[in-house]
Amino acid sequence: MSIVVRIDKCTACETCLNSCPFDAIVLKDGKAAINEYCNYCKTCISACPEGAIYETEERTQGAEHRQRIEDFKDVLVFAEQREGKVAPVSFELLGAGRRLADGLGVKLLALLPGADESEARELIRWGADRVYLCSGPRFNNFNDDLYAGALTKIINEQKPSIVLAGATPVGRSFVPRVAARLRTGLTADCTSLEIDKGSGNLIQIRPAFGGNIMAAIVCPDYRPQMATVRPRVMKRGEYAENRAGEIIDFQCDEITSGTKVLETVKEVSGISVNLHEAEFIVAGGRGAGGEKGVKLIEELAEALGGVVGASRAAVDEGWISYSHQVGQTGKTVNPKIYIACGISGAVQHLVGMQSSDIIIAINKNPDAPIFNVATYGIVGDLFEIVPMLTRKIKEIKGL
Repeated sequence: MSIVVRIDKCTACETCLNSCPFDAIVLKDGKAAINEYCNYCKTCISACPEGAIYETEERTQGAEHRQRIEDFKDVLVFAEQREGKVAPVSFELLGAGRRLADGLGVKLLALLPGADESEARELIRWGADRVYLCSGPRFNNFNDDLYAGALTKIINEQKPSIVLAGATPVGRSFVPRVAARLRTGLTADCTSLEIDKGSGNLIQIRPAFGGNIMAAIVCPDYRPQMATVRPRVMKRGEYAENRAGEIIDFQCDEITSGTKVLETVKEVSGISVNLHEAEFIVAGGRGAGGEKGVKLIEELAEALGGVVGASRAAVDEGWISYSHQVGQTGKTVNPKIYIACGISGAVQHLVGMQSSDIIIAINKNPDAPIFNVATYGIVGDLFEIVPMLTRKIKEIKGL
């Protein structure tokens, strides 16, 4: 369905502008106009005193639309780059995309703006069948208009059934614009992706209601099916040095922008906690009890050569800074070993660490939910167990 303004009846009284909760109505040439942010809530229809706004059916409905859906195939990954190098999240998306493409029997495509052919070749080695390369200085720095234009163009030309992007600041900024332009659905912050064997639709799984449930979302009537995926929740695919693939120079000269990026300034912080790249993480929760417990956790992390993580409860108590927080409202991690000390295992925390290779849980409560995802579980007091682990690791390392 579509919301339409009858220009001959509109008096530009601005009642509809004030009623719209999505700022989807603007005045254009002295008349109300509906823009791409419309969510079809229909509030404006009842608010208009002149009856100038009404609902109508679009031509895209019915058999004609269903036929177009059948024309969509392939899986497309937006490959993000930083300073000319492909970002790690792009390789994770290729792993997920390769699995989905193989399940559907289609090709895996990638769009790479702002990098060179060597980086495009790396995408092929990680699983892409075809890479569309948008080179040139315009794409070196992120620009909403240019990136949205390039992704919209490739979707319109290649008609992929599934489009994946990272739920990074870049992806979260411009991918919703693309979905709005294409009038299709977008599921943000996905933690799992599956194919419905019956319908072939993409099942997009993400936390909902503050992480209290995991929602399975489908977009059966529109294409492409678009999703942004949390970094560090998907596994990279198989790397093949001699994998064959095609690199296409994708021209986007006609795409313009009303803004120009003059300079990119990196944030400078006195605290550097690289949880994303850590191979060993020792995390503390409410069971740490305070700074004394956190100190023991820090000593174990130091002995392992890892970093310290924390649940939201420990951060809220002020025992450790937010930069260490793991979970839905913190960082998503995927280390080789994750040691959870005094963490109960609320779903909000599990979302951020359950894809770790090995999970070791230490908790006094044998019924704590953390044990449901743990590879190894230790029922006991962390104030006794953690120092024992630290001493043994130091002994083995000869520290």
